[in-house]
Amino acid sequence: SIFVCEGTSHPPQCAMATGTRDEPQEFIERLLLAERRGEELVAEAKRTRLIRLRQAKEKAEEDVQEFRKELEAKFHQDMGGKAAADPLSELRDATKIEIDLVNQDYQMNKARTIQYIVSKVLDVSNELSETQKQALRSGSV
Repeated sequence: SIFVCEGTSHPPQCAMATGTRDEPQEFIERLLLAERRGEELVAEAKRTRLIRLRQAKEKAEEDVQEFRKELEAKFHQDMGGKAAADPLSELRDATKIEIDLVNQDYQMNKARTIQYIVSKVLDVSNELSETQKQALRSGSV
């Protein structure tokens, strides 16, 4: 007995064939037809895969171009601000701020520093120590 497969369903429906003389030829034709259908399915799957790959590649290229445009815009924005700025003017302003801070510290601490120095000058004893007296007597000074 021979099995005959019919239909386009997956898997094909197979049934036992009844014996006639044309059955082997018919069976071969059906096998060839099934093989062609299988090849067509594989070919269609390959075409579909290639189409999807192309679409994915195009989408990726679009995403890369969009990302590149965003980066370039950000770069130009950042560089535009720096190019328009005057570094000498910025340095001059920063130096002026530092000088003002030093002057402010000087004014705040001036009176206290003068008072400290005067107190130390007045704190000096006007008498000579024994060691100093001996050095004067010996004439070494």
